[in-house]
Amino acid sequence: MVLSDMDASVRSWSADPLAVEGLGYSVGGRELFAGLDLRVPGGESVAVLGPSGCGKSTLLSIVLGLVRPSAGSVLVGGTEVVGLHGNALARLRADRIGMVFQFGELLPELSPVENVVLAGLLARRDRSGLEDRARDLLGELGVPDATTSATLSGGERQRVAVARALINEPGLLLADEPTGALDAAARDVVAELLFALPVRYGCGLVVVTHDVATAQRADRVLRLDAGALVATGDEASIA
Repeated sequence: MVLSDMDASVRSWSADPLAVEGLGYSVGGRELFAGLDLRVPGGESVAVLGPSGCGKSTLLSIVLGLVRPSAGSVLVGGTEVVGLHGNALARLRADRIGMVFQFGELLPELSPVENVVLAGLLARRDRSGLEDRARDLLGELGVPDATTSATLSGGERQRVAVARALINEPGLLLADEPTGALDAAARDVVAELLFALPVRYGCGLVVVTHDVATAQRADRVLRLDAGALVATGDEASIA
């Protein structure tokens, strides 16, 4: 599918931020996903639990179009990811998806504002007003002014990463073990912030983690088991 085709295929923003149906994927002779389904509407958060190696990060890679499944459909904001290539895939990621990594992945020599603005520039956003929006987001997330991001604490760097994920106003936020490198106090702050975002911004949120305490903050808690996502008992306790 070329870029112009993607333009024609984009559905209304009323479509769910994420709809995965019948996903299949194997690696090294091992079946990771067998008919996996996941639907995340706007304003909802979903946590996916599972031990290391079960395929949690691979699931996010498939949603991002970095890994191609053997079967199934992945719709982001109503647009099919499977089959997109090159500029069309890059544009979809920039316009529709915000990503928060375990270690933030900031450029340490840049300030928090510069890290956030850079994400907007890479997505070819209009430079006008971009710095003001970055400062507003960082202020809302409680990030202090700093000359370089290297001087921030681990929790503060993760909050910069969240601001960077939000700068392009995506419909879908993905987070891969976002609290895994933090101490307990910083973990709670970042987790509370993350899971408040869907209600505040109307986006969908998928957090993959092995941390039950973090997962329990989600609207829905699912476990990756035998290639499928199944509801856990944690879900009832937070309903």
